[in-house]
Amino acid sequence: MFKKAGKFLDGALNVLMASTLAFMCILVFGNVVLRYGFNSGITWSEEMSRFLFIWMSFLGAIGALKDNDHLGVDTLVRKLPTGAKRIVFVISNAIVLYVLYLLFDGSWKITLSSVGSRAPATGLSMAFIYGTGLVVSIGMGLIILVHLYQALFRPGAIDELTRMKESEEEIMAAAPVQHEATELALGRKQGAAGGER
Repeated sequence: MFKKAGKFLDGALNVLMASTLAFMCILVFGNVVLRYGFNSGITWSEEMSRFLFIWMSFLGAIGALKDNDHLGVDTLVRKLPTGAKRIVFVISNAIVLYVLYLLFDGSWKITLSSVGSRAPATGLSMAFIYGTGLVVSIGMGLIILVHLYQALFRPGAIDELTRMKESEEEIMAAAPVQHEATELALGRKQGAAGGER
């Protein structure tokens, strides 16, 4: 049940991000066509595009945390024993939870105070923008709590949770080395096959 809920939320998050990006593209491209082709435009398109970009960025941050795609350094943690890894992971995530609480508290206050303020072009309440802090703090907080639960109660999860994904530069740098090793191994096999003949 937990996995099904996670898949559903992940799919909903991806759909929301794709929808905001698509709507942004339509607004910007439509405005360009109207300006250059018909000497008119949509007055609120630039402002709405900015708002959608903010929402897309914050939703993307939630998705990146879920997939463990945020920047991190695991040089020290990788060398620690499992028990020490767990302690470091719990402490660092407790700090993150506190920062998310501060974000939630600040976003809540500014959202409430800006309910009556309106954006100049779209007329949307500014709470629509400041509410992104509420969404991201709640979403990330739930993910951190799930990760903490997995680290403490699921055997073997701590290695997976503390492993940072390789950067594109590291993957590209490792590719020629792996290619040479593969060619060397193939050459040895062919040499051995020729010797048997």
